[in-house]
Amino acid sequence: MTRRNSEQLSSIIGDIYDCVLNPEGWVSVLNRITQATEAAYTTIALASTQDSHGRFAAHSAWAADQMRVLQVEYGFDDIPGLKPALVGDIDTPLTTLSCLSEPELRATKFYREWAGPQGLREGCMVKFVHTSDRIGLLGTSIYADRDVISGEEQHFLTLLSPHLRRAALIGDLLDQARVMAHFYRETLGALTTPILFTDAEARILYANASAERMLTAEAPILSRGSVLQPTNPAMADALLTAIAAASNADVTLGARGIGLPISAAGEAPAVAYVLPLTAGTARAAFRPARAAVFISTTISATPIPEAVLTTLFDLTPAEARVLLKIGSGAGAAATALSLGIGENTLKTHLNRIYAKTNTNRQPDLVKLVADIGAPLAVPGIDAPARLREDGAVD
Repeated sequence: MTRRNSEQLSSIIGDIYDCVLNPEGWVSVLNRITQATEAAYTTIALASTQDSHGRFAAHSAWAADQMRVLQVEYGFDDIPGLKPALVGDIDTPLTTLSCLSEPELRATKFYREWAGPQGLREGCMVKFVHTSDRIGLLGTSIYADRDVISGEEQHFLTLLSPHLRRAALIGDLLDQARVMAHFYRETLGALTTPILFTDAEARILYANASAERMLTAEAPILSRGSVLQPTNPAMADALLTAIAAASNADVTLGARGIGLPISAAGEAPAVAYVLPLTAGTARAAFRPARAAVFISTTISATPIPEAVLTTLFDLTPAEARVLLKIGSGAGAAATALSLGIGENTLKTHLNRIYAKTNTNRQPDLVKLVADIGAPLAVPGIDAPARLREDGAVD
């Protein structure tokens, strides 16, 4: 390794550890790795061992729309050379052209439809984390007008790999919750429906802008010592009971939640829907949040279904879009055409949606979407449970 590359390596390693305290620095680090390896772009990805798709923790400068297509449309089996890297040894870079010949690469659907049109040639991936639930990958892709990835460039990635692993262990930087936290906050912040996340004791951990306005006005909800309370004092204990039940995934609560009349006398009617926040990306993004509270009033709009489903069922944006189309009664072919995806991709999305929503067929999804203004429905349940003012469940 040249002196120049050694200095680059040392500087980049230092920046990797700085990202433990400042995750926003990852883009800069990846841009520097891209420059050092003369690549087109570089990504850090987190893959669940139970899934066939990964999520980028960060990537260097590249077209955002193409990155979304890459994550949504292509699974591990679709990207040449990716599967061998996933099952290969840790800290051992693997190039695409070490797995198949260039003519074979150019004949793949991935190359013809995604990599080739963007002027790309091959990639190189190194696995730096492999635990029981996740796999961490650092990957670079090069332009078609340069030579294949060199041994020196692979060695450069090898030297970075253990430092990425240590940084991940120190700060859990690649946890899906932190990767997606910004997405969830922006999505929920845009909703007109007031939404709050609380811990098991009803302490407010997050409130979107609509909920913050209600808290400021102290109607129909308010905050006392950061604890969520209804304006109607008669419902205070019932709200605490419902949140505790949601936090413990109480079977009497159900996945659809409990509706509580919380407005005081003389106020506009308001209902607080308390729902369990399912264990997954959304709950982890707002840890230690355990319950979601939606406030429905005569002046608040229905929650945006895609955002609510994405948050509560841990769906990807693509899965939420498919659910809304299929849930509206559209057929598979029409849904695939309207979303610009293949029917095989649609089937993959549907299988994940069925698993995450605990459903089995399209009518279940139609029922789920039809009842979403409640704000959320579970197939087979006609109405959300409601707590009477004495705290009992109807």
